[in-house]
Amino acid sequence: MMACIMFAALYIAGGSLFLASVAAHIYVRVRLRPGDADLDDYYHEFEDQHPDYARYTRWLQITLSAAALGLLLMFVPVVL
Repeated sequence: MMACIMFAALYIAGGSLFLASVAAHIYVRVRLRPGDADLDDYYHEFEDQHPDYARYTRWLQITLSAAALGLLLMFVPVVL
């Protein structure tokens, strides 16, 4: 009985985290993408030093990691 409650809690937490991080990832892709035309003038090795581009890539990594963690939380009860 206690295991069912724990599995349900993991499913709910993992699903909520996954859905929230997917929504945040879409928001980051749409709203935080740097639209500067001068970003193309940066050499590809230095484009991560552009402050808007650095913020954009950092948030992309955070949201993608949160989505992966949410999926992991949902599949842990299947393995156990």
